[in-house]
Amino acid sequence: MSGLSGPQAQRGPYPSLLLLFLLGPSSNLTISFHLPVNSHKCLHKEIHKDLLVTSAYEITDQSGGAGGLHTHLKITDSAGHTLYSKENATEGKSAFTTEDDMFEVCFESKGTGRIPDQLMILHMKHGVEAKNYEEIAKGEKLKPLEVELWRPEDLSEAIVNNFAYMKKREGEMHDTNESTNARVLYFSIFSMFCLIGPATWQVFYLRRFFKAKKLME
Repeated sequence: MSGLSGPQAQRGPYPSLLLLFLLGPSSNLTISFHLPVNSHKCLHKEIHKDLLVTSAYEITDQSGGAGGLHTHLKITDSAGHTLYSKENATEGKSAFTTEDDMFEVCFESKGTGRIPDQLMILHMKHGVEAKNYEEIAKGEKLKPLEVELWRPEDLSEAIVNNFAYMKKREGEMHDTNESTNARVLYFSIFSMFCLIGPATWQVFYLRRFFKAKKLME
């Protein structure tokens, strides 16, 4: 994805690319991008609370080990809790349960010299897609038919939760819209008084001035 490419930056207040992909009908996501050396990029995901999320990542080092290139992967939620962290990440998997409505996946590359960009590949699943029904069947000693009945039940529950979440967000956006409209109204009234007040004062001042100069009765 060319839109993810960002400027190379030295250690300091380098800009982070914030990619926000809202919760949609698909719970299976695959994304790839190139990460320049000494840069930092983050992906933000808005999601339900108490939802299982699994991810698999692969980092392709095209430098051949030159320049002491290291990549740090860190997943945190909006409350600052670390859900997953890996130094010198190359490939691996992670699984966690969300505690907040949003989490962030950050990649940071460190190295020296002229090093080619690294290719980041990230696969993420959440909800029903993230569940391993084969492992559940083994643990619960379920029959294949019971597993097949369990899957649509989870899917139906996920759809209901999605609608509840969307309704909640709609209510929050409605409240924000109402609050913004009220503030705009109060600001408009205040601005009107600010314009009418000086204009009225100016009229009375000019009237007194002209009377003092005997230019008007």
